[in-house]
Amino acid sequence: MPDADIDRVRVQRSRDVALLNATVREAGELALSMFRTDLRRWTKGVSSPVSEADIAVDELIRSRLQGATPEYGWLSEESVDDETRLMRDLVWIVDPIDGTRSFLEHRNDWGVSVALVERGESIAGAFFAPATDEFFAAVRGEGATLNGHQVMAKSGSDLDFSRMAGPRPLIEKLGLQPDGGATHPRIGSLALRMCRVAEGRIDAAFATGNSKDWDLAAADLIVQEAGGRLTAIGGEALIFNRPSVTHGLLVAAGRDRHTAIIEYFRNNPSF
Repeated sequence: MPDADIDRVRVQRSRDVALLNATVREAGELALSMFRTDLRRWTKGVSSPVSEADIAVDELIRSRLQGATPEYGWLSEESVDDETRLMRDLVWIVDPIDGTRSFLEHRNDWGVSVALVERGESIAGAFFAPATDEFFAAVRGEGATLNGHQVMAKSGSDLDFSRMAGPRPLIEKLGLQPDGGATHPRIGSLALRMCRVAEGRIDAAFATGNSKDWDLAAADLIVQEAGGRLTAIGGEALIFNRPSVTHGLLVAAGRDRHTAIIEYFRNNPSF
């Protein structure tokens, strides 16, 4: 690639990252202003809660991002899917409020999740938990941060039942002996659950099937850039912006621990 093109791409990426971070912060502030207020709410599908806050935040993010980059694709939990995204090299993937149930229950474990995906891989991502003022961000090849400070997933390969988050039946398949103990307390936002691995607060996080691109695209990059891995339970890397945006069983952990978990499930298949 000619130097002029390299410089152009570098400037464009810098612009996109600044736009992403500013938008996610503004969206989080809007969501926080509606938190613990009397909101109109309803259910979509079988049991997925939605509120007017989800829609308001989605509209704000879309106006900021698509207004500045109309040539990029768009995929959001709260927008009608436009399959022209499949023809775009660059796509914004958005969850306006990840953890809506927690948001409506007045818990703090929710946030705004946005990623920029290029040809199926996240190249920039941000997750903001405004109720606790935690802003996670990552750019491919540049590391992951929490409130501007670099974070790293916890090293080692030991498996501690109390330092794992996710569905208990799935964690118990690791053959651990909890001795009556509990896993890490529930984290309603899947993206935040994975970000807790990136910052080393927990050792591993799991998700059952049916998670979506918007739950994972930002967190996937944040975990990777923090020295961890987020994959399917068989070890396959996640690919985003495909016709189907649904993913199966997932695990996130520091690299050595992730390898140990994947190897255990390969040697002890139970799904």
